[in-house]
Amino acid sequence: MYDYKTELTAPENYNITQEIEKHASDKLALVYQNEAGATQTITYNELIKQSNKLANGLNHLGLEKGDRVMIVTTRLIESYVIYMACLKAGLVIIPSSELLRAKDIAYRLNHSEAKAVISYADFTNEIDAIEEELPYLERKVSFGGTKAGWADLHSIMDSSSENFDNQITKRDDLAFLAYTSGTTGNPKGVAHAHSWGYAHIRIAAEEWLNIKESDTVWATAAPGWQKWVWSPFLSVLGSGATGFVYQGRFTPQKYLKLLQDQKINVLCCTPTEYRMMAKTEGLNQYDLSNLRSAVSAGEALNMEVIDVFKNTFNIQIRDGYGQTESTLLIGTLQGAEHKIGSMGKPILNDTIDIVDEDGVPVQTGEIGNIAIRKELPALFKMYYKDPQKTESSYTGDYFLTGDRASKDEEGFYWFQGRSDDVIISSGYTIGPFEIEDALMKHPAVLECAAVASPDEIRGNVVKAFIVLQTGVEGSAELVKELQSFVKQITAPYKYPRLIEFVDHLPKTDSGKIKRVDLRSRGNQ
Repeated sequence: MYDYKTELTAPENYNITQEIEKHASDKLALVYQNEAGATQTITYNELIKQSNKLANGLNHLGLEKGDRVMIVTTRLIESYVIYMACLKAGLVIIPSSELLRAKDIAYRLNHSEAKAVISYADFTNEIDAIEEELPYLERKVSFGGTKAGWADLHSIMDSSSENFDNQITKRDDLAFLAYTSGTTGNPKGVAHAHSWGYAHIRIAAEEWLNIKESDTVWATAAPGWQKWVWSPFLSVLGSGATGFVYQGRFTPQKYLKLLQDQKINVLCCTPTEYRMMAKTEGLNQYDLSNLRSAVSAGEALNMEVIDVFKNTFNIQIRDGYGQTESTLLIGTLQGAEHKIGSMGKPILNDTIDIVDEDGVPVQTGEIGNIAIRKELPALFKMYYKDPQKTESSYTGDYFLTGDRASKDEEGFYWFQGRSDDVIISSGYTIGPFEIEDALMKHPAVLECAAVASPDEIRGNVVKAFIVLQTGVEGSAELVKELQSFVKQITAPYKYPRLIEFVDHLPKTDSGKIKRVDLRSRGNQ
């Protein structure tokens, strides 16, 4: 366990890519496979050489230390080269999903004052479709196909030296500007310094993911999100392991076969991916004996899913909690005592607590705000260009995450939902996850989400939106069955008094359920 005030503080002169370059060798860094089965590999030495060439090329384009660069790419080896090159050159990366539309992209480009954009050729159309002025954008670079008006990435690299004198960056220099998938208003620009990466690797990669140099690691997150920076990029390469990269549509059967055939040792998936795999017929036909570490983050994982993987593969899926503003801060460590359904315990002592609105720690068992000590090196630097929002996110000695939980007498944390997701009904405080966890145990339920719905008598009641398994039809009888089912699993007052069957749940581009949309529907 680290003393976060000393061992998590990066050296004064520090660049995140130092963590990757210390593993320079002919060892495989990445193994890529696409949906058609085509494969590609790259060693650490070649990855470093390619990133050096691109860093030189970006400098030749006139990009200088501190310039912001938007990157729109997908699960490709080139994505790792691009991220490394930008960091080596001292540029600030704006990770951006290919799912963004012209309006979203224009906002990010102008708000960040980005000087350049680097995009996979297939994703350039939305950028070219922007109609509003982009006064700061000077360079557009693409790869994977020729695009009119765009410089070619590989041509830039081909004319550059394989050696590059890394830009001298300070630990407090910005490295990433990640925009949150906001549910109301414009997204916030979460600014991270190079020092964040130093702390992140030592917390998330070493402690939680438990990656060893000999491991093959599959983290399924896509570029464009901070989670990709977290796991597929920094945690894997910063640990000297071999990363598996799959570019293809998700099907549970395909994922299970890849886990088997690639002999994956460490897996980092979303709760949705685990849920879908857990419901796959013939699950026990797959050989996952090489898998020794499996983790989940993004949303709380259902007990049913954890039980299925434990009973079928003897794999304990370990839940974890973190935010764009921080890193993985609460979770169950490999080999540590665990409680099914719990978020786990704080990874580092004395860094996390549960506090009230005044920043005062609450009593054991009481629901409050998950709070992070503001001096933790793994915390974000600021909300870009928003000092008021930055200041208001702190109370006393803590950064308030906006998430609510309780802590039991043994120090395990139990997630209750976002501050605005918690349901108050007849004076009862109900966490949506409690209802969702119960509903997911029913064989008819594929996915679900619980929100508050206004009620004249109770103030609010619980409303559940449910996606049914293929072939199952919604009916009044099924509503009653599900309500009775929940009452048998959790406290009766928590059951969903209202149930609506839907074809799908609204989600953000990063896959999280858009509860604000469901609450709006629940108000109708």
